[in-house]
Amino acid sequence: MTTQLPLALRWPRRQRFEHFRAGENAVAVEAVRAAATHADAPWVFVAGPIGSGRTHLLIAACQAAIDAGRTAQYLPLAGMRGPRAAAIRGMAGSDLLAIDDIDAIAGEGDAEHALFDTFNRYRAEGCTLLFSANGAPASLEIALPDLRSRLGSLTQAVLKPLDDSERRAVLREQASARGIELDDVVLDWLFAHHARDLGTLLDLLDTLDRASLAAQRRVTVPFLRHLLRSD
Repeated sequence: MTTQLPLALRWPRRQRFEHFRAGENAVAVEAVRAAATHADAPWVFVAGPIGSGRTHLLIAACQAAIDAGRTAQYLPLAGMRGPRAAAIRGMAGSDLLAIDDIDAIAGEGDAEHALFDTFNRYRAEGCTLLFSANGAPASLEIALPDLRSRLGSLTQAVLKPLDDSERRAVLREQASARGIELDDVVLDWLFAHHARDLGTLLDLLDTLDRASLAAQRRVTVPFLRHLLRSD
């Protein structure tokens, strides 16, 4: 069976388990890793606010599944164009399916029923489902009672966002891997003038890497200010 990558997705290299700073989330990370690599492990529902690393974990799980000889698919529901119900029903034939941002379908009857049917099909086939949302199942406005019940029965992994010192450490590590030095003055300015969730910061680091290389300049506050203004 061939690996299926919906939406032409390629697993970003930095979104791996080894690049996830677990901190207080170590138990949650190991639960997701186990589900990705072992068919008999419990399914996991990952809950956490934006920037807590939900997407990172789901994509890391897909890559870990592939490394373990399984097939994997990833389906992001937030911001999706077209009927979500059709997209959900179209996911088939993989050992692992990771469905991100299911809070996006709360109250959409067709999509909720499609997710319920997919849940039952994957359970019957002995495959694995992983879910993520911005809150626990009980807090979501899902109208279908049977779907709420099934989601609530899963292993619950609640993620706590990293604090500023942990985010700084991650940025420094990722920047160092790219040959970029971020001093305290640059980080102070960045955290005062830019979104602080880790995903956005790492996306900025990718842009910064390309821009500093192209300009052959070290990263300073004026350089960063000009880059953000241009972007």
